[in-house]
Amino acid sequence: MNIQIVSPAGTLYEGALQYAVFPGHAGEFAIYPAHAPLISMLAKGAIKCVTEEGKNETIPVGGGFVEVNGNKITVCVEQ
Repeated sequence: MNIQIVSPAGTLYEGALQYAVFPGHAGEFAIYPAHAPLISMLAKGAIKCVTEEGKNETIPVGGGFVEVNGNKITVCVEQ
């Protein structure tokens, strides 16, 4: 599963993941491979990514949107 996180300043993170956890307005939610298509708003918080190698990455965000389509996650955030 691949993710790309972009802000007005440019690409913040890009890579292959095992899964990711997002800050939603109703609480955190996780996206795993083969997730159903989804578009959702994000709240202020942090996106937590677990890479294919098992490394944890945390990207702080000020809100935004996430789109899941197949095994591709695209995120547009304010930073």
